[in-house]
Amino acid sequence: MHRFYVAPENWQSGSPVLTGGEAHHCRNVLRLESGDKIVLFDGRGRELTAEITATDAAQIQLRKLHEAKTPPLRCQITLGQAIPKGKNMDLIVQKAVEIGAAEIAPIVSDRTVVRLDVDSADSKQARWQTVAIEAAKQCGQNWLPRVRTPNTLAQFFQQPRRFDLQLIGSLQSDATHLKKILAEYSAEHGDRPKSVLMLVGPEGDFTPAELSLARSHGCRPITLGPIILRVETASIYCLSVLSYELLV
Repeated sequence: MHRFYVAPENWQSGSPVLTGGEAHHCRNVLRLESGDKIVLFDGRGRELTAEITATDAAQIQLRKLHEAKTPPLRCQITLGQAIPKGKNMDLIVQKAVEIGAAEIAPIVSDRTVVRLDVDSADSKQARWQTVAIEAAKQCGQNWLPRVRTPNTLAQFFQQPRRFDLQLIGSLQSDATHLKKILAEYSAEHGDRPKSVLMLVGPEGDFTPAELSLARSHGCRPITLGPIILRVETASIYCLSVLSYELLV
């Protein structure tokens, strides 16, 4: 069945409706009609199976058939991603949703080619959030990651947040294997971390000053292996390993 996103503030499980762009897509693109069944999700774990009862120019009226709640993943992973050039950020956001990231924080690093003013930063954030919604529709993910407005690394660390474990991908010789860091964490705490920050740099890696800043805020540098990876590959690699080790 086709899946549609309804923002949490618009969720009406008793009398569900589709409005706006989702209603347009349902009615005019997919050509769904009365009697067809669809699935709604709110990005906060709620999912509802419904039958279309009526359509008009403003909304799609629905009848609830079944409602369920998907529990959150056991570990909340935040990807702090230095914005790459071109459309690679779209790919990274899409794959981050599919792999199970809880939050995506685009980072404007010193080596980021893309430079954003306030208006373009807001526009990019809105675009990437839309990419995240579409990815969640496709992969059946009922928990929608929040895509934050792009910030510098210094601005990111100024925001109040707390993680059990903070990591940063590094090409430096003193970077540690992730398996070792996770083993040390489990030995010290008796459990795996329930919230993790994973920072991935731009082409050419974070600058020494940015690495020093991340270290000063508790980030531990990890190696991604002997082969230098493209930015989008590094992000997918890190999230995949963390997902395998921490989400199940």
